[in-house]
Amino acid sequence: MSDAWLDAIAFDEHGLVPVIAQDRDSGRVLMFAWADREALRRTAAEGRAVYYSRSRGRLWPKGEESGNVQEVHDIRLDCDGDVVLLLITQHGGAACHTGRESCFFHRLEGDEWVITDPVLTDPEQLYGSHRHE
Repeated sequence: MSDAWLDAIAFDEHGLVPVIAQDRDSGRVLMFAWADREALRRTAAEGRAVYYSRSRGRLWPKGEESGNVQEVHDIRLDCDGDVVLLLITQHGGAACHTGRESCFFHRLEGDEWVITDPVLTDPEQLYGSHRHE
């Protein structure tokens, strides 16, 4: 596969682009992360989500610690070329390091953030003493 498709992406000054992971079947947004050229190249080649972890300063294959991998069905680019959307199947149930299906589990109600989603898997079981993926 040629890498020419990567040239259409408007990476930021750090060589990164925002990536949204959306469940292919439900349409629910599961998480947001960053990717560099290599992460996207590997995502396309391997058919599973690979991101760039800013906190670790390295590539982060989703699920490397938790086992909750994201199978990628479709890679899309927005109209400005500066946001990537992955349509995925989340294996293992939890996309979020808190053990929830989605990272977007806080809903604003009035002037308070309310937790809307249950914990599906204890984060200690997923990561042990590690902070999160």
